[in-house]
Amino acid sequence: MRSAMVMLVLVFVSAALVSGCASAPKPQHPSLETPVPLQWTAAPSEGGMIDERWWSDFSDARLDGLIDEALYRNFELKSVTGRMQAARAQARIVGAPLLPQVSLDFNRTRTRRNFIGFPIPGGNGGVLKTTSTNYGVSTNINWEIDLWGRLSDDKAAALADLQGSQADLYGVRSSVAGQTAKAWFAAIEARRQLDLARATRDNFSEVNERIENRYARGLRPALDLRLSLANVAAAEAVVLQRMQAFDSVVRQLEILLGRYPSAELAIASDLPPVPSTVPAGLPADLIARRPDLMLAERQLAAAGARIGVAKKARYPAIRLTGSGGTSTAALTDLLDGDFIVWSLVSSLLQPLFQGGRLSAGVDLAEANRDQVLANFADRALRAYGEVETALAADGLLRRREAALLEATTQAAAARELAESRYHGGLSDVITMLDAQRRAFDSEGQYLAVRRQRLDARVDLYLALGGGFEGMATEAGEPGDQQAKGESGEIQE
Repeated sequence: MRSAMVMLVLVFVSAALVSGCASAPKPQHPSLETPVPLQWTAAPSEGGMIDERWWSDFSDARLDGLIDEALYRNFELKSVTGRMQAARAQARIVGAPLLPQVSLDFNRTRTRRNFIGFPIPGGNGGVLKTTSTNYGVSTNINWEIDLWGRLSDDKAAALADLQGSQADLYGVRSSVAGQTAKAWFAAIEARRQLDLARATRDNFSEVNERIENRYARGLRPALDLRLSLANVAAAEAVVLQRMQAFDSVVRQLEILLGRYPSAELAIASDLPPVPSTVPAGLPADLIARRPDLMLAERQLAAAGARIGVAKKARYPAIRLTGSGGTSTAALTDLLDGDFIVWSLVSSLLQPLFQGGRLSAGVDLAEANRDQVLANFADRALRAYGEVETALAADGLLRRREAALLEATTQAAAARELAESRYHGGLSDVITMLDAQRRAFDSEGQYLAVRRQRLDARVDLYLALGGGFEGMATEAGEPGDQQAKGESGEIQE
């Protein structure tokens, strides 16, 4: 009996090792109905790959530190990390039926029986009673043989979902880095705009004092004084507006960092330079580089595996149930081989009539696959559009920045000339005030376009998928890595 029990366990273990090796579906990038060009149309490609820490291209040590802080403390990223961990647990749950389910049962049974009507020698017609105790320990094994691969397909779909959640996690990680970089640039621009507004207000106030002095001496009319006072008040209003904008963007940046929004974060005094090179790569590489497209492809792979699950649900299910142990009336005999008992039951269940449920399950799985495929194609086209738009914006904003720099230089010179001519009595106040406003507006637009160029470069990095090698790093403390097997299943 003992040898039969050992053989039973060996059969289960050997079969489990053979059938328990399920892996995620291999990546397959379906071709789109829309032809994709070999090169980007908006700008020539410079080749190369984007570094995982793409934000280091801006050469801003403060920005590097803030993004590291955001990646570690941001609550949105922590939430997505939780979803990924849930997907990991779900993959393990779905894969569990591929292995035998083993349980250990220890029981103690105490029984009392009454024998009514039995004659009792020397008795007075009472009831014969007997009490017995039985002890048992057994190992129970239940297992469904994955003969058709239905359980393997189910686990493969769960592993594809896990890989998709990992891609989603990296996508959110890149998004948080991009949001932090943009908020940092916006805060610097807001500070510069506030400094410009204050300098402009001070300049207008200085000019107004001179006009007031001349008005008091009867050298300037009341109109000049009224227009100058209006100009100073308008400049003060702009200062307050810039203060509000600066306060708002600093608090938003602090929220991204996981800090309390107290508007106490120190902001740099000037914007960093825009990186000179654009490693755009090729359109054909985009699908394998963008996290959202990786997610869509993994969703498509999972949908394909679930079609196999639905189809194979119509095949016979073969289940094995075995148990072995000891049963004895003496507790000391539980380990005695003479009291071994065992059983082995096999069953085959073939669905015959399910009211159309199984065929409808196949139709549902195929419809879901078609929906995911359309979603993949839509995402891919939008991704190509984002890259092309970002590449085009990079060139156009560079030319616009150069034009605004020239406009700012000329407007500043015109303002100085207009002020000099007005104070010399060679020009009227309208010309001077107009020149002052033009100089202020030109410099403000120049600061804005400098920040827009930085934002456009961030958009380009994100549109290209960020750092491709970053897929190997999961969220956690900066630098932490989780080992992953080639099959896509997390090694534990």
